[in-house]
Amino acid sequence: MIQRFLPRKAPGRPRARARRASRILLAVTAMGGLLGLDLPEAGAASPLGVTGEAPADAVAGRVGALFAGGLDGGHFCTASVVRSPGHDLIATAAHCLDHPDTTVFAPGYRDGEAPYGLWRLTRVYMAPGWRDGQDPDADIAFATVAPAGAGETRAVEDVVGGFPVAPAQPGDVTVTVLGYPSVEDAPLRCANATSLFSPTQRRIDCPDLSGGTSGSPWLAGGALAGVLGGHQGGGTVPEVSYSAVMSDGATALYREASETAPRDDPR
Repeated sequence: MIQRFLPRKAPGRPRARARRASRILLAVTAMGGLLGLDLPEAGAASPLGVTGEAPADAVAGRVGALFAGGLDGGHFCTASVVRSPGHDLIATAAHCLDHPDTTVFAPGYRDGEAPYGLWRLTRVYMAPGWRDGQDPDADIAFATVAPAGAGETRAVEDVVGGFPVAPAQPGDVTVTVLGYPSVEDAPLRCANATSLFSPTQRRIDCPDLSGGTSGSPWLAGGALAGVLGGHQGGGTVPEVSYSAVMSDGATALYREASETAPRDDPR
């Protein structure tokens, strides 16, 4: 059984909550290189708002498809490797993890092949807002993974690398989205400026980001600034997609997932 972790709910006055949020951000910043904007964007520059196949480079290798059981089960969502002390953490949309016990992650998946192997989920981290009421503002989740087959002894981040996490982005930040439509066997890539649909939701105009791209990383300067999801589950038309803003709560969830120890496999 996969263990699930939720941050503790703590009542308090708004000013006290603000102080706690500030301490969380300071603590995450101190987590040696986990946050930052030091990675190149995926692939060569292309016109904003144009979607095409992502090149098979190191950045795309950190993004993968989520499958039901194995490569024969079909892929239904997207996830990406993020930096963590355990080197074993992925990020995706919370609504992608309804069945974590049978979900496997294939980083760099392309043309029916999993060049970096399959990775099973061992622990899942969701915010109480999603667990209790599927709040679209909490539609981001993290999970630790371990090799699904024998032979691999390294952690996933040691195999493909990982993205730092970049909360507190401006409303009009330009991001690159990398994701797998369920009908495609290679990831698609689109970069464009975003806008705030609401104070808690970000939107982007990119064509062809259809079903299966939920959980796709939104990369600002090469760092994770959100995942495709949130409002309308990420959007009801392929041309417009959404992401919950990386709030203090999401940052705290990332910290919780990064710092939980030990990294043993509960199964």
